[in-house]
Amino acid sequence: MTDDDQFLRRALELACANVRAGGRPYGAVVVRAGQVVAEGVNELHLRPDPSAHAEMLALRAAGAALGRARLDDCTVYASGQPCPMCLAALHLASVRRVVFAYSNADGEPYGFTTAALYRQMALPLAEQQLEIVQGDASLWPDNPFALASQR
Repeated sequence: MTDDDQFLRRALELACANVRAGGRPYGAVVVRAGQVVAEGVNELHLRPDPSAHAEMLALRAAGAALGRARLDDCTVYASGQPCPMCLAALHLASVRRVVFAYSNADGEPYGFTTAALYRQMALPLAEQQLEIVQGDASLWPDNPFALASQR
């Protein structure tokens, strides 16, 4: 069994345990230098937090454990294909490698897929179902991006 197999197996163990506990079938493991740094499971059944996905919670725990937000030396193992939110967080954390077990197509017969969300987010902003409007930034005297770039 390879390291990938071992860590992916752990993500699947977490997912199955989470289902048995009343949760959804998602588990994630963050690994650095062959060692587990953090783990997470989908906790939507435990708290009213739409971002409580396995990958998100594992990334938060890894950042806390390592004392940094940049996780470019880590690999994330997930039971399912990361949703667009989790995928964006993985990119923002500079994770360079993700290994997942079940794809959106694998989960679709069971009602577990984010394929439609991926399709929505690929559309131009004006064509998405979510109304996205750019407000008038000139109403505010300071540009926060400019302020941040001066530090």
